[in-house]
Amino acid sequence: MAEAARMQVSHEVAVQITKMNKWYGTFHVLRDIDLTVHRGERIVIAGPSGSGKSTLIRCINRLEEHQAGQIIVDGTELTGDLKNIDKVRSEVGMVFQHFNLFPHLTILENLTLAPMWVRKTPKREAEETAMYFLNKVKIPDQAQKYPGQLSGGQQQRVAIARSLCMKPRIMLFDEPTSALDPEMIKEVLDTMIELAEEGMTMLCVTHEMGFARQVANRVIFMDQGQIVEQNEPNEFFNNPQSDRTKLFLSQILGH
Repeated sequence: MAEAARMQVSHEVAVQITKMNKWYGTFHVLRDIDLTVHRGERIVIAGPSGSGKSTLIRCINRLEEHQAGQIIVDGTELTGDLKNIDKVRSEVGMVFQHFNLFPHLTILENLTLAPMWVRKTPKREAEETAMYFLNKVKIPDQAQKYPGQLSGGQQQRVAIARSLCMKPRIMLFDEPTSALDPEMIKEVLDTMIELAEEGMTMLCVTHEMGFARQVANRVIFMDQGQIVEQNEPNEFFNNPQSDRTKLFLSQILGH
């Protein structure tokens, strides 16, 4: 599977980040980030808490604003221009640690809201698309329920389906399993593995190193706001180059 998935990476650039810096006040949270993501590539971003991983992917759809350097997503540069921000956000799906579903709407309504409002998709078409993706994440029978009636794992799969309903070209995942009970993690990772097998461009901040081995084309290790090391999974896990990476892996993998 991994080999087949790796072959789908295109020469086309999906995200280009050049010398990107971000501060919170005087705190320099991201330092000179250079990153090129090709279409169809799956990147896992790992690193200790506070290393800037989540901030980095939140900059890619302008949930966080960078102060220096350049971010180009799908050919559109992210600046203060609201039109550009809207354009990028319509192409980039995001799944958060917490599911952010509207509790007063049914699952189906949660999925059809953005396509109908943002893309002006007719209701019937939006509902057909929503059911297609609920089937994909294996919970079509939950369509008429409310988020509070679903388990955490099911709610996170709804959140993934909701992002897919906008037909994004790139998916960002910000620690999508860290708020889940251990028995629910696998069902969410399985959903993400299927997306990866279909060639979706993905950037995923996660501590799930088994997922990184199985799905990633490249693992990026961040520490103190910098990309310290990046490599394909086998090399990254078996032959880490930096002492900081070695220490992190020994803590997270227990060897």
